[in-house]
Amino acid sequence: MTAEAAMAVPVLVAFVLALVWALVAASDQIRCVDAARAGARAAARSEPEADVLSAAREAAPHGARVEVERSGELWRVRVESPAPGPGALALTLSAEAAALAEDTIGADA
Repeated sequence: MTAEAAMAVPVLVAFVLALVWALVAASDQIRCVDAARAGARAAARSEPEADVLSAAREAAPHGARVEVERSGELWRVRVESPAPGPGALALTLSAEAAALAEDTIGADA
């Protein structure tokens, strides 16, 4: 093995590991967005809060935290999930979705 190869192989391995971590983090972020949307849709349909939390947790990454709140005519669902990684790469991913409560539609008429 040449000296150049001995230097290049560890750099390439580190680069590949960084790419894999970025793909996993991006995938978990997409799952957070999907989970927040699923929870907001369920809340807007006036489903029980346990069903709303269940719908969001099913779509969320493992270990995610789900919060549901109603503010005025909107249901808001927030999903937070830790992204595994060493040191500075350990991020907290989050997404929030809002949906108009169906029980408010046509209430002014």
